[in-house]
Amino acid sequence: MKTPQELVGKLVDLLTVEELDTDLYRGPRLPGGVGRVFGGQVIAQALVAANLSVDEDLIAHSLHAYFMRPGNEDFPIIYRIERDRDGRSFSTRRIIALQKGQPILNMAANFQRPEDGLSHQFAMPDVPPPEDLQSEAEYWREHAADIPEAFRKRVLRQRSIELRPTERRHPTKPEKSAPASATWFRTVAPLNGDRRLHQAVLAYASDMTLLGTSTLVHGINWMSHPGLQMASLDHSLWLHEDFRADEWLLYATDSPWTGHARGFNRGQIFTQDGKLVASVAQEGLMRLRD
Repeated sequence: MKTPQELVGKLVDLLTVEELDTDLYRGPRLPGGVGRVFGGQVIAQALVAANLSVDEDLIAHSLHAYFMRPGNEDFPIIYRIERDRDGRSFSTRRIIALQKGQPILNMAANFQRPEDGLSHQFAMPDVPPPEDLQSEAEYWREHAADIPEAFRKRVLRQRSIELRPTERRHPTKPEKSAPASATWFRTVAPLNGDRRLHQAVLAYASDMTLLGTSTLVHGINWMSHPGLQMASLDHSLWLHEDFRADEWLLYATDSPWTGHARGFNRGQIFTQDGKLVASVAQEGLMRLRD
């Protein structure tokens, strides 16, 4: 068993890329990882690499990524940066993530020097506070017998990010419900680092809980229906305000549409005091096999 501090340290190490040459970086593989690379890892490492190519006063405000091939946990990932534009207020970077010489992700990221302007935001949904909710990890430990054996080790492993869903659904017998959900999340221990590290951790976490939102209205999930094939196709993230990823953030998601073996999902991320700090959109493969 690892301590919370060790788990967060592993996450920071995972998001620390190595410079190989000018605008060329290598992202580490997840120690002990098996199978497909988590999409949030690739997005976060790509953002970290892009940050290293811009001036320190430039702050990432948006990224748009396409997943082209599944990443393989057996190999590190190479990130190549293209400096598409450097202006007085904005800079744009294009990032290509590669494994074994093939691109697995293309991403564009935009950066801005801070300035003031008109301001408004939507209100945070009215949900129970995280202190009143059970963590997902605690729930899984209490209901380990309900987890199919094929998924048990994966579901019960220790994680660097704690999730506290605001609603509880049965893992193997889901019922049809409105295509909307909300989950509190934060790192399991304090996260030392600057704004860029907290943005990278949020980018990593933004790929959690989102894709499954499009399954809620259909009353299925990846554990209840082994024939359900799901994978992220693209991912967009807009970063609005400062935040800390080691303090509670609410991820409110919805799915306006599914069709043609794809599901579309949106997300808004709020601080506990109701500040909207990020918005997310993603389309994913949602193929139902018998």
